[in-house]
Amino acid sequence: MKLIYTNENQFLVNNAKNILENHNIEVTLKNEFASGAAGLLAPIDTWVELWIINDHDEEKAETTLAQALKQQGEHDWFCQQCQEQNDASFDSCWQCQTEKAS
Repeated sequence: MKLIYTNENQFLVNNAKNILENHNIEVTLKNEFASGAAGLLAPIDTWVELWIINDHDEEKAETTLAQALKQQGEHDWFCQQCQEQNDASFDSCWQCQTEKAS
């Protein structure tokens, strides 16, 4: 097992997990519940960690995540239906499920 990604934002780590799983890369999360120990541990020690199960998937995982992060250079967008701000990676509004305008 190898650590492939960590971030203080649990949403971003879970997003990376979903991306890798969609590319048939077996992963697991560690420190999912460590935020409860904040104050007792250094802040970085409470970040959620994404680990790949098979070491031979490391290069594929790194390439896949790099491509996904490159695409994240796009800007957030506002829903035309409910005016909710959405992350650039969303194709539909998280609030009302309206499709992103072209």
